[in-house]
Amino acid sequence: MQAPAQAQLMDGTASSQKLLAETTEQARSFLSDVGRRPCLAAVLVGEDPASVTYVKMKHAKCERVGIEPRLISLPATAKTAAAVEAVRRLSDDPAVDGILVQHPVPPQVDERAVFEAIVPSKDVDGVTMRSFAAMAFGLPGFVSCTPGGIMRLFDAYAVELAGKHAVVIGRSPILGKPIRMLLLAATPRSPTVTRTPMTCRALSEAPTSWSLPSVARASFGATG
Repeated sequence: MQAPAQAQLMDGTASSQKLLAETTEQARSFLSDVGRRPCLAAVLVGEDPASVTYVKMKHAKCERVGIEPRLISLPATAKTAAAVEAVRRLSDDPAVDGILVQHPVPPQVDERAVFEAIVPSKDVDGVTMRSFAAMAFGLPGFVSCTPGGIMRLFDAYAVELAGKHAVVIGRSPILGKPIRMLLLAATPRSPTVTRTPMTCRALSEAPTSWSLPSVARASFGATG
C-alpha cells in the first residue's frame, strides 16, 4: 500500500511580505500618475471588539504601504438603509478606490443588501454577486479575500492542482463557496473539487483519501 504524501507547511508570512512590497510600489506609481494616494474605505457597523481590532489592523497596513485609509463608522443600532446609503456614497465618490464592509454586521442589517451596494470596480473583497460570477467563470475582477490568498499560496509554492482531489469544508459565501469556484475555474489545471459540510463523518478519512485535504481547514486553519 502506498504511503500518503507528506504534508507541506506553506509560509503565508513570506508570501504576504512580498505582496506588501509589490503593493507599496503600486501605490507609489498611483500617487505619481494620479496625484493622490489610492484610498481604501472601510464601513464598520457597531463596535464588535474583534471587528474594531481587525479594522485597525487594516488601517495600519494601508498606512504602511502608502494607501489612504478611510473609516465610516455606524452605530450598532443602524438599519439596512443607513448602511446601504453609506456604501452608495462611497461607490459614487471618485476619490475612493476600494470599499470593504466589515463582516459581520448586526442582525437587523441585511448584509447582502449592503454588499450589493458596492460598485463592482471597488469591490476589493469580492463579496458582490457580480464578483462571485466573475470568479465562477474565471473572468477579470476582484476575488474573495481569503480564497484569493489560498490561490496565491498555491501559485507561490507551484502546487500542481491538475489531477488532485480538493475538498472544501463548509459553504460560507466569503470562504467555502468562493474557493470552490476559484478551484473549478483554475483551468487548465483545475482539480476535482468536492464540497462537504463540517458535520460530515467522512472528515476523519481526510489524511488518506484526499489529495488536497480540507483546502480551507487543515491546510490553512479556517473553515467556511
